[in-house]
Amino acid sequence: MTQSKSLSQPPAAPTIAQVALIGLFVTALVTAQLTASKVLAFSLPFSLPVTGAELVFPGAALAYALTFLASDCYAELYGRRAAQVVVNVAFAMNFVVLVLVWSTIAAPAAETSIDPGTFADVLGASTNIVLGSLLAYVVSQNWDVIVFHRIRDYTGREKLWLRNVASTASSQAIDTVIFVAIAFSLAPAVLGVGPVLGVGQLLALMVGQYLLKLAIAIVDTPIVYAVVSFVRSREPTADDETTVA
Repeated sequence: MTQSKSLSQPPAAPTIAQVALIGLFVTALVTAQLTASKVLAFSLPFSLPVTGAELVFPGAALAYALTFLASDCYAELYGRRAAQVVVNVAFAMNFVVLVLVWSTIAAPAAETSIDPGTFADVLGASTNIVLGSLLAYVVSQNWDVIVFHRIRDYTGREKLWLRNVASTASSQAIDTVIFVAIAFSLAPAVLGVGPVLGVGQLLALMVGQYLLKLAIAIVDTPIVYAVVSFVRSREPTADDETTVA
């Protein structure tokens, strides 16, 4: 009598590339939340509408832009469903950040500790950042994955540059407007934590942040090509079959 074999197979172990891209995504996301409350200002040799001769944007702009590079690479290599799983699990982890920050603020401080008021002012303001990033993140990142694969449906493997720039440029615009409005206006006004910026300052932050993100989206296209090509040369499973929506 022959023994029947189980049809179930153990799940494949994650590859180094998968772990590295997820790690980059999460690291950039957490870094963005920790650095966003500082507003950066860079002088320009020319004047722009709204911003003038100074480009201002939240300190999180660079780190957050890296999340789109990581998610686009991941979506291209492992498919829409896999990318959305990463995006939405990371979204839930934002609530863990909130709990950890506020539990640390609420805990009693030792005499040798940094001033609790200063600590609360710095990290408490990150609540506005997290709240702003929660809505901006879940909308823009899912939009990025959807647009990326809609374009891929028409182009196949060709024109990776088009879907990388188009998906990132549109999603970054959505992200910037939602994030700046909530983090620097609505949340501070409702929670009473951090300054409430005026309309002119909000517009300057939106324009500055978007211009930086757009420049990064264009500049990082060769990096996306390099990462995808490198991984595909070493992972035969990262193929068209895995990227069908």
